[in-house]
Amino acid sequence: MPHLDAELALLPPSLPVHPRVLLVDDDESVLNLLTQVLKHNGFEVSSASSVNQALVLIASQTFDILVSDLHMPSHGDGLTVVSAMRHFCPNAVTVIFSAYPEMKLAAEALLKQADEVVVKPLGVENLVSVIRERLKQGPTPIPRVIQSVADILERCTQSTIEEWIHFVHDEPGIISAHLDDDARCAHLPQLFRELVARLRFPVPLGKRAPGSSAAVQHGIDRRRQRYTAAMLVEESRMLQVSIFQTLQNNLNKIDFSVLLVGVMAIADEVDSQLAQQMASFIAEAKAQSPPLAA
Repeated sequence: MPHLDAELALLPPSLPVHPRVLLVDDDESVLNLLTQVLKHNGFEVSSASSVNQALVLIASQTFDILVSDLHMPSHGDGLTVVSAMRHFCPNAVTVIFSAYPEMKLAAEALLKQADEVVVKPLGVENLVSVIRERLKQGPTPIPRVIQSVADILERCTQSTIEEWIHFVHDEPGIISAHLDDDARCAHLPQLFRELVARLRFPVPLGKRAPGSSAAVQHGIDRRRQRYTAAMLVEESRMLQVSIFQTLQNNLNKIDFSVLLVGVMAIADEVDSQLAQQMASFIAEAKAQSPPLAA
């Protein structure tokens, strides 16, 4: 690590006088040190300790450089931040760094999104040099493959289901019915097929979507599997969170012109299916209830 009283290095005339850097790392000590050093070297610095904080800054400000850790403790990671930066600040240089040396082996794949991948620990002098060199070169042109929301969900159905299962395992007290993963997820492939069809053949906003026999059967099945109504609602909420996480992970591929309409259709379809599930769940509960004594 360099001394903070190192001489201020001059930037080439063609570069911004005070390039604006966004630092993203969940380690506050790293953020503080890098902020001091980069400011001392002529950079304007903003910092974020989480993906969500970084996304708010990216959406509201303009940056010349992103320097982001790859691994974050919460859902989302450095590549999510890079994808957002690519969209909102396409001329910004993006640098990913990781504490795992083996990440260098994945650099070719990572560089499809980031301009540079460096491995911790990296001397701050070296990091400053990397940033300046990348500023001279400018961002790497990346051909953007545009996909519809339907295409992304169809392609990512299995990974989204796995994300949903991850949420369920993290909340055993909420979804406490004892089922194996296959039984718990049995309804989801058909739900995703119907959701993708809804996105490809949209229903006018305000018009009720067609009914789903699979949703009706799912409500009956969940009652027989000893779910409660609250658990049925919670698993539907977790599903929406998982779907929106998938969209966030694919920000660099989404056709933003139809994103809002797609999100509204997703929410409406999932809620519509939940309403159908609840109706059949309640009907099944009544059918299972013993008759009142005369």
